[in-house]
Amino acid sequence: MITKIFRPALVIFTLCIAITACDDAIDIEEHRRADADKYMIAVAHPLAAQAGYDVLSKGGSAVDAAIAVETVLTLVEPQSSGIGGGAFLVHFDADKHLVQTFDGRETAPASATPDMFVGPDGNPMPWPKAATGGLSVGVPGVIRMLELAHSQHGVLPWADLFSRAIDLAENGFEVTPRLARLLAGESEMPNIPGTQDYFYPDGAPLRAGDTSKNPAYAAVLRTVANDGAAAFYSGDIAKGIASTVSNAPFNPTPMTIEDIASYQAKERPPVCAPYRQYRVCGMGPPSSGGILVAQVLGMLSHFDLPSMEPFSAEAVHLLVEASRLAFADRALYVGDSDFVPVPVRGLVDRAYLRQRAQLIDSANRIEDATAGRAGQHAWQWAPDTDPEKGVSTTHFSIRDRYGNTVSMTASIERPYGSKIMSQGFLLNNELTDFSFKPMDKGRHVANAVYAGKRPRSTMSPTIVLDKNGAVVLAIGSPGGSRIAGYTIKAILGVLDWNMHVADAIAAPNIVSRGGPVDIEADTTAVDLKPALEALGHEVRIIGMNSGLHGIHVTSDGLVGGADPRREGVVLGD
Repeated sequence: MITKIFRPALVIFTLCIAITACDDAIDIEEHRRADADKYMIAVAHPLAAQAGYDVLSKGGSAVDAAIAVETVLTLVEPQSSGIGGGAFLVHFDADKHLVQTFDGRETAPASATPDMFVGPDGNPMPWPKAATGGLSVGVPGVIRMLELAHSQHGVLPWADLFSRAIDLAENGFEVTPRLARLLAGESEMPNIPGTQDYFYPDGAPLRAGDTSKNPAYAAVLRTVANDGAAAFYSGDIAKGIASTVSNAPFNPTPMTIEDIASYQAKERPPVCAPYRQYRVCGMGPPSSGGILVAQVLGMLSHFDLPSMEPFSAEAVHLLVEASRLAFADRALYVGDSDFVPVPVRGLVDRAYLRQRAQLIDSANRIEDATAGRAGQHAWQWAPDTDPEKGVSTTHFSIRDRYGNTVSMTASIERPYGSKIMSQGFLLNNELTDFSFKPMDKGRHVANAVYAGKRPRSTMSPTIVLDKNGAVVLAIGSPGGSRIAGYTIKAILGVLDWNMHVADAIAAPNIVSRGGPVDIEADTTAVDLKPALEALGHEVRIIGMNSGLHGIHVTSDGLVGGADPRREGVVLGD
């Protein structure tokens, strides 16, 4: 059901918390940073931040707030994440001083085969062709994962956590300039049934300031709120997802209700490794994020970065060289550990990282940054160097009054995912994060597609602990395969250079994924180009739209930062 879109005479760039209460509008620019004593939330959209803040103010846990946040983000930031996609959640239990990680990554349906992205000519399909429609859709994992986390760490009733998203879906929310701009730039979605009707009413894209309603999504949330995650993975909702994928206008691909019903969220061992006096914890396979962050920081621990000028050419050279070595390991070793043996311990081992750090020359670029021998199976794998293409992901960090902390990254992959919609929510295109080439020169690729397998990711939700095991920092970002680089940048800013977390987040992005050094355009970092080129680096000046959201726990309280490149805010008390 599509409802009328209300267009205001003047677009207001402060976002109203409710369409009936504009006196309570949140000014985004004024809430890029904040201080608090009891609890805090840093999220990519003001309405989602307010939903999470309200849960925290009622005594809810960080996981409770995460459920409220993600269900609102599905509605108001549909280009980035949603219940039709997947997520990773890192949780710190303050009572047990325990870090846990929860895996809600999508799975390939039973119809998936290793050559599903190989064209009739035997070559990999063009990524844009593969990404649109049913072929790219994995079974969504967000709802199952949130239920699993809530079963262990929820304080408020499950059903109560959906009320804000339901209200906004039924009564309307204000379209932001960013959402409007992305819709206006879309070439495919205006021609896709269902998606077209919702985002392009009367043939025109939603505009900034419009009030949009989504009763179909509200109905889904009411069902899940009342009947639990099982209602999403069975019955009419599951039938709707399966039918949408199987009958998609582009690349229709079999997906069954059995594929959906069999989905399992999983608690995984966290990847934790030392960095100076800290311990950095993140997500393990099928994400490469925790390994990448641990590896890069582990190599950098052998250099005196704190004495260097923040983000100087000297420091950046070391950072990108460590990143190149880590990405070489990622390409060879990392896939879904339920299907392939990933040598996580070997990859983050101190002695191994010391050997890798010794390859870094402060005065010259490593000519050929190749994978090391971190596991006994290295010889059998072919490297997969094709990075994730999608950058439309979201990250939020939450600290509750009890000291519990959540760092969660959620995604539907590229903007608007597969661009097909089921029952008011978009479906992901995450299967295109698999390698399009299942074999190379007679060797298998660890990230090849198989039925039931989860595609490799670079999502890097991170929690940093001090020497006493207390939380220091919760951080993460969207950004495809650049996510780890964005996250590491912020960690270095806070831990090594004592920057305010908001300033570390806003600092220029500088990333290498094994090849060229990418420097964020229109920042002071472009001045580093000659110095880095003199060290042998190929340098590209490009736009890099990170979305870092972090909370720094200090002796004086909570300090939060939201990325100025997006529409995020920090709220706390």
